[in-house]
Amino acid sequence: MATLLAVGVAVLAAPEAGDAAATKPSSLLWATVNVCDTADHPDTIGIRGSMPGNGVRAQEMYMRFQLQYLATDDDGRWHNIGASGDSGWIDAGSAKYRRRQTGRNFTVRPPESGAFRLRGAVTFEWRKGTDVVRRARMSTTGGHGNTAGADPRGFSAASCSVAK
Repeated sequence: MATLLAVGVAVLAAPEAGDAAATKPSSLLWATVNVCDTADHPDTIGIRGSMPGNGVRAQEMYMRFQLQYLATDDDGRWHNIGASGDSGWIDAGSAKYRRRQTGRNFTVRPPESGAFRLRGAVTFEWRKGTDVVRRARMSTTGGHGNTAGADPRGFSAASCSVAK
């Protein structure tokens, strides 16, 4: 059902010349849970990401959202849910902008008893045409303000429990 996933931020590709500022850690690069099984969004978890632009007009920014569950019976690790919990690549816009945000909501079927502990893992890519010039990956964390679409407004968490 799932594949083990190492989580953290990793820069996997060298930046273009003039892109040195984008390789430094940035408070504009984050992922969060911004919806967690509310009255307006039952059985739903929302994952939102923010990524910094680098001022390079010729580059496009992309995000991929993957829903993960905490395996309590097996190994106690986070695992990808699979195809139903994978947004595929979403175009977040031009890297000429200071930052871009986007997100995806996933509907889940809660277990008959107990709860699922869920979180998101987001992969960020900066591309020039079809070439990836920089990549980062991180799991969701809490405490991020200004998350559009949050329910309730301003909600930001590292994970979410969904129960019947």
